Amino acid sequence: MKKPGALCTGLFGAQSLHAGDILCVMKCAEDLTRTRPYADGIYECHGHLMMDGADFASARNRHKNGVDETALRKALEDLRSAGVRYFRDGGDAYGVSALGRDIAPEYGIEVITPVFAIHKKGYYGSIVGRSYDGTASFHRRIDELREAKGNFVKLMLSGIITFRTWGDLSCEGLDPDEIKELVNIAHSEGYRVMAHVNGAKTIRAALLAGADSIEHGYFAGREDLELMAEKNVIWVPTLTAVEAFVERGGFDRSVAEKTVEEQEKNIRQAHGLGVLIAAGSDSGAVGVLHGKGILREHELLARCGLTAEEAETADKELWNRFSGRVNYP
Repeated sequence: MKKPGALCTGLFGAQSLHAGDILCVMKCAEDLTRTRPYADGIYECHGHLMMDGADFASARNRHKNGVDETALRKALEDLRSAGVRYFRDGGDAYGVSALGRDIAPEYGIEVITPVFAIHKKGYYGSIVGRSYDGTASFHRRIDELREAKGNFVKLMLSGIITFRTWGDLSCEGLDPDEIKELVNIAHSEGYRVMAHVNGAKTIRAALLAGADSIEHGYFAGREDLELMAEKNVIWVPTLTAVEAFVERGGFDRSVAEKTVEEQEKNIRQAHGLGVLIAAGSDSGAVGVLHGKGILREHELLARCGLTAEEAETADKELWNRFSGRVNYP
């Protein structure tokens, strides 16, 4: 079993991409700009304004002593140019998404964000938010989120993909009972839950706990997909972020290829079951340029059988669920 605090080398690793690598990964994005999916603008359902799609370490350093507004505005302009009008941010540790939400209307974009994600101390998630180490400190994080006017709660429930062997994650997921407690607290405070989660056991725990969306959801089992359909949970499978690793140096290409293939198989199964599948590229992650990433995501989802109308329905439903407070029983 991996130690929770072990080095996480995966979707947000410190390694950067060269321009040629990015162009190869985003091979069809330029053509897709001519066939935008929605008449009223594109929904990017999972992204990070703090990141730049090229080098996570540089992006972090750019903002850690105060938000670099020039870099933030470039991200928003790139999104606007691609036709994005709605952007659901996954949070960050530096206040970038909070400022982004304030200035995005200047670009014709609406941003919703948790402001920061919440992770258990010693587990994966510090790059996008704040930690808790018990029930009392989790409640404090919810209070901070409310003060910062977060739109919803994002919980980091598992590690990320290492690309060393297929199915390998950087650390273990949280205990199912703990996941249930966290989701219940968030719901009791009137917040939807965006669940970063990979691995069948932890995905199932998140679904049974009542998470409102599953983000990434790699290595899900058939039972998990059936639960998504049964509970009408929205899945944001972020194919583009993992496809980027196929061409990325320093990682096992065959593992990345298999991971994409298996995720596509699961998307096809989920689609057949009637799961709501929304388009989110993990915009800003290494190899996923703002604007171009979501165009590629739509192409990959179409390859899995989703029509533009089906993706639009899921995107709009996700937006409706996450853009306001909710009263839970």
